[in-house]
Amino acid sequence: MNFIDTHTHLDGEEFDADRDETIQRAKDAGVSKVFIPAIDMPSVSRVLAVCDRYPGYAYPMIGLHPEEVRADWQDVLKEMKPVLDANRDKVIAVGEVGLDYYWSREFEQEQLLAFEEQVRWSIEYRLPLMIHCRKGQNEMVRLLRRYEKELPGGVFHCFTGNEKEAAELLSFDRFVLGIGGVLTFKKSHLPEVLPTVPLDRIVLETDSPYMAPVPMRGKRNESAYVAYVLKRMAECYGVSEEQVAEATNANVKRVFSV
Repeated sequence: MNFIDTHTHLDGEEFDADRDETIQRAKDAGVSKVFIPAIDMPSVSRVLAVCDRYPGYAYPMIGLHPEEVRADWQDVLKEMKPVLDANRDKVIAVGEVGLDYYWSREFEQEQLLAFEEQVRWSIEYRLPLMIHCRKGQNEMVRLLRRYEKELPGGVFHCFTGNEKEAAELLSFDRFVLGIGGVLTFKKSHLPEVLPTVPLDRIVLETDSPYMAPVPMRGKRNESAYVAYVLKRMAECYGVSEEQVAEATNANVKRVFSV
């Protein structure tokens, strides 16, 4: 049984000491592919380098993360776009992009403008979006509605919302929800929400090294642990783990063409 981790920050310094071993553990666990998002300009070269090191296994995404948006966002995107252009044959998505007002709204307008610019990249290159959104769903939905007919699709990464929020996001019909370790947390309401979401609108992810699932909570997360998310997901839907793997792999292929 094989499955895919659609979101891991494997380029991070957290993996510098044992990246090869981490990849091997993921393969041994059944992970057939990993998708790695950039978050800022320095991370772009790291992501591309890691993906070059593991061809056919690790796939790059390029974008400016909302928490990295500052007053100079236009300069950053001006520098980033030519790299996306030059690596168009490798890059599988525009991401990680979106809105994050959890800590501060200091750069609220800049985040909106940077996100909109990268939504336009998605349309221009026909690449899906890997969207991060915290405390900004209303603003995000409003912006995406303006481009709804042109959007190629994507993932609402790290979904932790309620049934109503899930339905609103899935009204964008070429998008899916990314489900990670939060599904396994004791106080999570996702086990109740998930069965209201069709299995063909879900992909698996870790967001490693963050948010390790139970029973690895508190440790550094890694792609191998997506198996725990898959297991819990199968329990929530009342289906076999093989069915979840097969469905989520098909969803990945549909959204990312990988």
